[in-house]
Amino acid sequence: MALLMETRLILRKVKDLRCVAVRWSRVKPKWATTRPKFPATRLALHQFDVTYGSQLSALWPSVRVALLCEKKYGALINNFSHHDVMAELQLQGCKDFITDTAPAADSQSQDPERGGEEVSQSDLQTTSDTSIHSSIKCLVFPRGDISRFKAARPDSDGLLGYYLMDAASVLPCLALDVRAGHSVLDLCAAPGGKALAIMQTYDLGFLCVNDSSASRTMRLRRVLQSYIPKDQLSDTKLHVCSFDGTMFGDVERNSFDRVLVDVPCTTDRLSVTEDDNNIFSKNRAGERKRLPQLQAALLLSGILTARPGGEIVYSTCSLSRQQNQGVVEQAAHLALQEHGIHTQIVDLKPLTQRFSNTFHFAPGLSAGEMVVPHLAANFGPIYMCKLRRLT
Repeated sequence: MALLMETRLILRKVKDLRCVAVRWSRVKPKWATTRPKFPATRLALHQFDVTYGSQLSALWPSVRVALLCEKKYGALINNFSHHDVMAELQLQGCKDFITDTAPAADSQSQDPERGGEEVSQSDLQTTSDTSIHSSIKCLVFPRGDISRFKAARPDSDGLLGYYLMDAASVLPCLALDVRAGHSVLDLCAAPGGKALAIMQTYDLGFLCVNDSSASRTMRLRRVLQSYIPKDQLSDTKLHVCSFDGTMFGDVERNSFDRVLVDVPCTTDRLSVTEDDNNIFSKNRAGERKRLPQLQAALLLSGILTARPGGEIVYSTCSLSRQQNQGVVEQAAHLALQEHGIHTQIVDLKPLTQRFSNTFHFAPGLSAGEMVVPHLAANFGPIYMCKLRRLT
């Protein structure tokens, strides 16, 4: 009798498990149908294979692999913090790529890693100063070292010792060449890494950091509060605002010595690695197609805000020729045709030569310079082009 009762109990449990299995089998296909057939990351990679495969040619396969791998970070040192993080990071093998550099060989017209291809920008009329503002410091691990930085710790005043960012993102700030007393505009400042880099120069005359999105501006304020002393944040030399960047040139024309225009873009690395809020999602197709138009409007606005003789640095985190050189050419044309403003491209080759041991640069661009991802130095992509306003 006991054996019979035990058998019935086992059969009942088996029956219950079958019911659960049936319910699961009914639900599982339903869940599967809600998943996108072609994830945004897959759509982005396919698009990049088509466009960048043609644009970068033999360079694309290595860039593609690096894009899909974990990127390297740099630690932007916060000079306002009391922590001696420089010494701490140097003990871990890091170096400040800005000051601890050995310029590449004198003859830089040919790069053996680029197959001896001639790299020339003979149409450029002027070259940038090779001096670098020494108060900006960014530490990186050596080439090929994929160690991760630990999270920064707050000092006694609650200020963090360093800000983690793509080290290549510091290059547009260096190209901006901020000098004592300059008035500076960061037109699309959120989340705030480049604004922090600019603020490390100490001797700014005035800094305006702007972002058109109210939520992103709130994030920008939180970043600044984590790194900048309260008295500096309340200083009249710093102004944080949330204004439509495309209209900034209408209200602040001829106002700034230096303008940074780090525009929204396809953010190529995130586009191939993160599906969440991906710009290649089908519901963002229209926004993606309008990007070059928005970028050109922002750069034009930046040109208008600069004083005659002032300089503007345009930057993206995309490899796209349409979003990079194409936007620079379009904005310069609009500035001349619609406003009578002449601009001149400033040669950034001295800057890229100085840092060629840290970053890999794309060869032969018609305008500007671009850091391309590489497994040994997986920074970027970062494109930058410097314009000088002549009239």
